[in-house]
Amino acid sequence: MPGAIDIVINLHTPEVLPLKPKWRKDFIGGKIGADTEILDGLPIEKYLERMDRAGIQMAFIAASRSGSKGHPSNWHLPYEMVADVVNKYPKRFKGLAGIDPTEGMDGVRKLESAIRELGFVGAHVYPHWFEMAPHHRKYYPFYAKCVELDIPIQMQVGHCLLYSRERPLRSVGRPITLDTIACDFPELKIIGIHTGWPWVEEMISVAWKHPNVYIGSDAYAPKYWKREFVHFINSWGQDKVLFGTDFPIIDFERATREIHELRLNKESEQKLLWKNTLRVYGVKALDGIPAELGVAP
Repeated sequence: MPGAIDIVINLHTPEVLPLKPKWRKDFIGGKIGADTEILDGLPIEKYLERMDRAGIQMAFIAASRSGSKGHPSNWHLPYEMVADVVNKYPKRFKGLAGIDPTEGMDGVRKLESAIRELGFVGAHVYPHWFEMAPHHRKYYPFYAKCVELDIPIQMQVGHCLLYSRERPLRSVGRPITLDTIACDFPELKIIGIHTGWPWVEEMISVAWKHPNVYIGSDAYAPKYWKREFVHFINSWGQDKVLFGTDFPIIDFERATREIHELRLNKESEQKLLWKNTLRVYGVKALDGIPAELGVAP
């Protein structure tokens, strides 16, 4: 059996830290409580050591777009920095192209380039950083391009935290907004990440309604997942949830340990940790995973 596939992590390496805004240290160290090694910048080889201890075979790195350029609290992680890591360890990491809806068609072309030229496997968006709900018209050209490229898109749903006191953000990502997107783009593979908390049941309802909508389990420690969410994973929604950590928000080892402690049935746990991701993203896209393992039906 392969190791777990983490569908979304963040780069917090020594090379990336100088690019991040000032609020990152208070947020990561204070609000999240990350250890000193992470705060000082974690080399990618240390990521691999932690992933190995946690039984995580592969992780997707988000080249995130946190707001439009120009505000001191906002920042963009260059696609090329993620591509460098992926090229160095192609069987352990894949890239996700963050999108900025304010870039319009120029942003759409950047997304296509990231997929076709850099080999990224999906798209990623933080709606709250743009204070535009996921069903805002400015996202639609990006959604259309994702359908054309046959790639999934991850979007944060649920509330958002206070990252910077200089720029508090509105929680615009109610899960029900994905219902509109799924109706307009039935071919678009949509993953509502961050579980949808505190509207978890709303997220479950949308995922159950639409065959093209899934849920990412990242950013919340499994021991605190809502009972309804655990039941969904372990029964009628076992094909609809994909494992993630949003590392360093949730530590790799903590995530896999606490999932094992939930005592899910074997098939449900395997679907959560890797089988569903193979099916949604495709075995061919994830060339670090042996194709003969197959995909969950």
